[in-house]
Amino acid sequence: MELIDRLDRELQSLDARNLRRRLRIVETPCAPQMRVDGRPLLAFCSNDYLGLAAHPRIVDALRDGAARYGAGSGASHLISGHTRAHALLEQRLAAFVAPHLESVRALYFGSGYMANLAVLTALAAPNNGDAAIFSESLNHASLIDGARLSRAAVQVYPHRDTGALATLLAASGAATKIVVTDSVFSMDGDLAPLPALLSLCERHGAWLMVDDAHGFGVLGAHGRGALEHFALRSPYLIYMGTLGKAAGVGGAFVAAHATVIEWLVQRARTYIYTTAAAPALAHALLASLDIIESAEGAARRAHLQMLIGQFKEALTLQRWQRLPSDTAIQPLVIGGNDAAVRVAAALHAQGLWVPAIRPPTVPPGTARLRITLSAAHTHDHVAQLAGALNQFESLLETEA
Repeated sequence: MELIDRLDRELQSLDARNLRRRLRIVETPCAPQMRVDGRPLLAFCSNDYLGLAAHPRIVDALRDGAARYGAGSGASHLISGHTRAHALLEQRLAAFVAPHLESVRALYFGSGYMANLAVLTALAAPNNGDAAIFSESLNHASLIDGARLSRAAVQVYPHRDTGALATLLAASGAATKIVVTDSVFSMDGDLAPLPALLSLCERHGAWLMVDDAHGFGVLGAHGRGALEHFALRSPYLIYMGTLGKAAGVGGAFVAAHATVIEWLVQRARTYIYTTAAAPALAHALLASLDIIESAEGAARRAHLQMLIGQFKEALTLQRWQRLPSDTAIQPLVIGGNDAAVRVAAALHAQGLWVPAIRPPTVPPGTARLRITLSAAHTHDHVAQLAGALNQFESLLETEA
C-alpha cells in the first residue's frame, strides 16, 4: 500500500537522522533502581521529584480508594463521574494554593495536557475572536497546542524576554489578553521571571497562566510551587499544577478565582467531554498532599536540593555544556543527535538510564541528556552518574 510505504519512508528518514524514539518496558515501580527490558538500571529520567510514586502510604491510599469507589468513574464529571473523592481533592488543592490566589477554587483534570488545553481554549472563547495569547518561546507542547486550538491571535515572545513581551502587550488592543508560560522549563531546567511577568499582566490587564508542572510540590518552603517560591499573589493568576510528577500519582489541576473555574466547568471541552479520572487516584492524591505538606515532605525537598548541589559540583566537563539550572532538571547539551545517542548508550551499558533528547523536542544542534534528580536518589547514586559523565566526556567523540 502506498499509504504504508509513505510512512515507512518517513520512519527510515527518522532512522537516518537518529531521531526515532523507542518504548522501553519498565517491570518494577517507579524508583531510582528499576528493572527495564529485563535488566536492572539506575534511572535518572523520571519526574518523580519527591520519590512519592511508590510511597507505601500513597499505595495504601490508592488501594483504599479503589475499595471505596471502584475501578473507574463511569462517566464525565458533569454526568455522574464527579465523586466525593474528586470534590475533596479539589477543596484540598484550593486550600493548598490559597495563599497565592484570591477567592480560589480548583478543578481536577485527567492530565496536564487536558488542563492546559482547557484554560486557553475556554478563556479565549467569550470575546468572539477578540483574544490574544502571548506565549513563551520554550513553552511545553500542550500550551502551544492549546494556543492553536483557541483560535486566538498568538504571539510568541523570546525566552525570558520581558522587554519584548512588554512591547507586544502595549501594542495589543485585544479584549482578552493571556500571557502563558512554563514556570520551570522542562528541557532547560531554568525558571520563568514570574514576578516581572505578573507585573506586566497587572499593568496591561492580562491573565498570567502559569504551567507549574515541574515546580508544584518541589519549589517553595511548603512545596506550593513557583508562586510560593516567588511569593506571588494576584487575581490575575491562573495556576496549573500536575499531580503525576512530584505528587507521584496522576492528573492535574487548575486553580484560579472561583469565577474562572466556573467558566471552565461551563466551557472547557477537555473537562466536559471526557470520562472523569478514576476516583481512586483522587483519593490517593489526598495522601500525597499530606506528605508534601508534612515534615517528611520538607525533608525530601531539602535532600533533593543537596543532591542538585552535589551533582553540579561533581561535574568537571570541558566540552559538554550543563545548562544553568538550580532545579531537579539538569540538562547536558551534547550537540549532535548521533553524539547524544552514543553517550546515552554508553551510560546505558554501565547500567545508567539517562535519555537523549533530540529535535523536535529541542532545537537542532542542541541534542542533550536530560538528567532528572529525585529525593529518592542517594548521594552515591549521584556520585556514580557524575563520575561516569566525567569519564565519558574524555573518551567519546563529540559533535559541536
